[in-house]
Amino acid sequence: MSFDIRPAWLFVPGDRPDRFAKAAQRSDIVIVDLEDAVSAGDKDTARQALRDAARDIPDLSPSRTVIRVNAADTEHFSADIELLQELPFEMIMLPKAESAEDAARLAVTLPGTGVIALIETPAGAVNAAEIAAAPNVHGLMWGSEDLIASLGGGSSRGADGSYRAVAMHVRSQTLLAAKAHGKWALDSIWTAIDDVDGLADEALDAVESGFDAKVSIHPKHVSVVRKSFAPTADQTAWAAGVLEAAKGQKGAFTYEGSMIDAPLLSHARSIQARAAAVRDA
Repeated sequence: MSFDIRPAWLFVPGDRPDRFAKAAQRSDIVIVDLEDAVSAGDKDTARQALRDAARDIPDLSPSRTVIRVNAADTEHFSADIELLQELPFEMIMLPKAESAEDAARLAVTLPGTGVIALIETPAGAVNAAEIAAAPNVHGLMWGSEDLIASLGGGSSRGADGSYRAVAMHVRSQTLLAAKAHGKWALDSIWTAIDDVDGLADEALDAVESGFDAKVSIHPKHVSVVRKSFAPTADQTAWAAGVLEAAKGQKGAFTYEGSMIDAPLLSHARSIQARAAAVRDA
């Protein structure tokens, strides 16, 4: 599989083929959404649009395109899987994943295809580690709004704009489960389209916490996410200096007045990896 992780992912509605190429060109990874962005009456239209796009739109490369199918317990799921069996895409996003068996079934129907499992129900949150351990699961993403809806709540954020405690718990749970099993962790969408400052703060928190990417619903969010995920010049210089100073060292050492040990060396490598991911996107 040639699919490679990058920081700025973007949803595009599956029934809007006029937006496919632009979304793919503007983002690091494009997610063609056959689920929430498409009404029940337009599912067949979206599937045909994806079939045509796989043939006619070179920008929808399998190496940087994800297809979000409908949930496994819906009437639309089987038609989505049948379509993907004929198309070249290598990565799908499975909404409302609740067990390792959900991923295992996809390993049978779509062998060789990777899965991004969406953690957005109580069962999914409780079983996040089990889901992350499935061999065909390449990453986890958490969904804030579906999560709160499934709990019977009214909103994922309080009056000050910060996530409610249960949402933060599932965000952390998803990150920990993914990383415990060496999988990617994707942060949830930012719904306030015009509040790019708030998005920048949340994206920065995501990358500094260990998320590999943040998913967006509007093209203008892509550049904000990229900037937040890119290390600052000071961070880049510090990481390069630390790793250079570490050569020949046999244990902890001092660099610019601070003690450097194994965890800080890991921080330095992560900073360099982030720089490379943004540079290559």
